[in-house]
Amino acid sequence: MTTLPARGRLSLTGSLFIGYVLLLTVALAAVGTLWAVHLDRATDRQYTERVLGVARSVAVMPQVVDGLQTAEPSTVLDPLADRVAAATDADFVVIASPDGIRHTHPDKDLIGRTVSTPPGPAARGEEWTGVENGTQGRTVRAKVPVFSGGGSVNGGDAGGDVVGYVSLGILTSSAATEVRASVPAILGMVAVVLVLGVGGAWALSRQVRTKTHGLEPADITALLESREALLYAVREGVLAVDGADRLVLANLPARDMLGLPDDAEGRHLDELGLSERVRDIVSGDDPGDDRLLLAGNRILVANRMPVQVRGEDAGAVVTLRDRTELDRLTGELDGARTVTRGLRAQTHEFANRVHTVAGLLELGAYDEARAYLADLSATHTRTSTDISEHVRDPAVAALTIAKSAQASEMGVDLRLSPMTSVPALDREVRSDALLVLGNLVDNALDAVASAPHGWVELMVRLHTADSGLPHDLLEIRVTDSGQGVADDVAEEIFRLGFTTKASRDGGTRGLGLALVKQVCESREGSVEMEAPDADEGAVFTACLPVRTAAVVPS
Repeated sequence: MTTLPARGRLSLTGSLFIGYVLLLTVALAAVGTLWAVHLDRATDRQYTERVLGVARSVAVMPQVVDGLQTAEPSTVLDPLADRVAAATDADFVVIASPDGIRHTHPDKDLIGRTVSTPPGPAARGEEWTGVENGTQGRTVRAKVPVFSGGGSVNGGDAGGDVVGYVSLGILTSSAATEVRASVPAILGMVAVVLVLGVGGAWALSRQVRTKTHGLEPADITALLESREALLYAVREGVLAVDGADRLVLANLPARDMLGLPDDAEGRHLDELGLSERVRDIVSGDDPGDDRLLLAGNRILVANRMPVQVRGEDAGAVVTLRDRTELDRLTGELDGARTVTRGLRAQTHEFANRVHTVAGLLELGAYDEARAYLADLSATHTRTSTDISEHVRDPAVAALTIAKSAQASEMGVDLRLSPMTSVPALDREVRSDALLVLGNLVDNALDAVASAPHGWVELMVRLHTADSGLPHDLLEIRVTDSGQGVADDVAEEIFRLGFTTKASRDGGTRGLGLALVKQVCESREGSVEMEAPDADEGAVFTACLPVRTAAVVPS
């Protein structure tokens, strides 16, 4: 796992601040340079268009056209050129013949001499613009032909022969001066943006520090690795939800326990297909510790811990423990306890009967003692024979006898319906049948324990596919003479945690019927409660479909 950072290293906020400032400086330098280059090119283009426009205007002036066709062109044209140069801020206006003989020039000594740069396309009747070195220096210049008809190439109606051309230029140093005059404004704007950017970078780095609670990258990495190692190493399920009940974390055990999809994280609890009880526990609507819930064929214990950050609700963390196997073992232990209580009741009853026989013998009532023993033997034989004739499965028969003894000790008459018919069952069906039978009978005994002359009737019957069913069906029906179940709670009795009785031993109540429902539904069966009258007992009927052969061959 990643080690913590050493002291003295640059912090995360410092690194971000320096990185932001460097990136902003480079970006602004690039923008400023591109701005200056664009301004320089725009200035050159502007000066080119300016000299071309003025040269065109001079080339079509009647004075220029007529002057070039006189005997002494310079006498007419030179003063005109000086006035045009002064009016347009041009550094020179040269009017020359097609063969390059100057008729005008700022330096009067050069009038009548050949131009320093060849006429080029202008002598052939074409316009030209560009940058050249001449007697005045490096200039942006335009050369426009003058036609005898007074037309222009730009107007599309030149007319006549080329009688000369106009060369007009402005020194490039003038354009450079204008560009340099704009540089301070560019630099000032870049500096202002840089200062604002530095302030923004500082504020952003502080915001990042606040969001990360002052943790450095190595700290964050170490926490992430520790969290991953912790969450995915534990066997308990761990869920985390935010304040809006969106799932933000679910480790693999939690996904398996609740059957969550792969894309569960980030979705609202209502979108995950969870049962109502799971949603109530995770969202906090059902508060408390060690809350029991059923998820598929699992029995889970959930604990919810709210999470607060700086005094504000930030969601909750829910841990899930699978106690399915524990409850199955507890069920088996309860079965053993039931048998133990039955044996204890039989021992107690046997001791009383032995004392009774001993008393009769002490009194010399030998005939009465003989009759009493015969009656006891017939009653015991009748009960055992009745159960063994109808219940061929030894485990179910043993549980029935044990429950009979338990009922006798409680003063309740446990009857076996004559419709009972149970062959030897295979191990899987037997395990589910014992759980359902034991819980339903216990629930019925509790219901009639305080009523005088209470009774419970038990019927267990295997309906085979030969009777028209698509598969074998094990029916378990328990009827009691208790107080019945009120209509307002009839739909709630199979809900996990629901009970109408206080716990006598401090243990969990409201689990038995929920387990019965879970076992029945896991086999695609059902369990129902019928109350003929709210004051005249209840009938619980559980149906366990048997997809494989239920009867163990003898």
